[in-house]
Amino acid sequence: MKVFLCEHIHPDARRKLEAHGEIIDDWKRISECYALINRNLQITAQVMAELKSMKVIAIHGTGTDGVDLEEAARRGIKVVYAPHRNAVSVAEHIAGLILSAARKIVYARRLIDAGETDVLSPLCGMELRGKTLGLIGMGGIAKELAKIFRDGFGMRIVATSPSLTPQRAEALGVDYGPDLAAVVRQADVVNISVPLNAQTRDMINAEVFSLMKPGAIFVNASRGAVVDEAALYNALHSGRLFAAASDVFASEPAPPDHPLLSLPNFVATPHIASNTEDALRRLGFDCVDQILMVMAGEMPPFPLVGFSG
Repeated sequence: MKVFLCEHIHPDARRKLEAHGEIIDDWKRISECYALINRNLQITAQVMAELKSMKVIAIHGTGTDGVDLEEAARRGIKVVYAPHRNAVSVAEHIAGLILSAARKIVYARRLIDAGETDVLSPLCGMELRGKTLGLIGMGGIAKELAKIFRDGFGMRIVATSPSLTPQRAEALGVDYGPDLAAVVRQADVVNISVPLNAQTRDMINAEVFSLMKPGAIFVNASRGAVVDEAALYNALHSGRLFAAASDVFASEPAPPDHPLLSLPNFVATPHIASNTEDALRRLGFDCVDQILMVMAGEMPPFPLVGFSG
């Protein structure tokens, strides 16, 4: 078995894969491969035209926007993924982003490096206890966030999601928001955790920022393109928002001259929310094990495309 792998996966998972076949990282040889593990590549219809021998693609995570699923189905390529296996790591990273934004931690380091001594006024932060956290999307990551900030910080949680009902919200210990506008109007901190698709692209735009409470914090660790970055820049630069933080950008890696990176009230990380030893191990083995199951004619636990029954 030949598997195309040009991105990092957990070493233990890679060793298991090597025990069952040849790992190929040369794009010129991708047509030889029966399987592929995808983290951050864009497996488009054009790329798939080169996948002459491909039987299965394993997505290293929950987000499926990096693979053209319709084209995979058309070509008879099975697709599996590893949903919510990185939820704890991503939620903990978002918690770090929120705290960094609320207490201006990154900006504080900039002032230290610049030798500034008059720092009390520019570094006045926001306390979180008693505030409201608004969650846009209520999947595994958001559920972990709700626990962290409700139980650890004494925050009220209000959430909205297409699948969320008042009854489910009550069972999860969060207040029900009937729609996005209802949530952002009352939240001191807003986090978005949604997949990228036609409905969510530029979902957070100038209109949404205008509805947020003055002085709110906005955080995104889902996909960069769910946010209108120019509108976010304006909301931060004008002082409408207290701060924002993002682990993702519409185009990655973000260039050093990206306008958002020039702002003192913007915190950025380079798409590393799930990049922990624990999450990578779970994700890596999920991908490898499911590839081996598909190649053996077995039904994997997380089928996405190309399976019946």
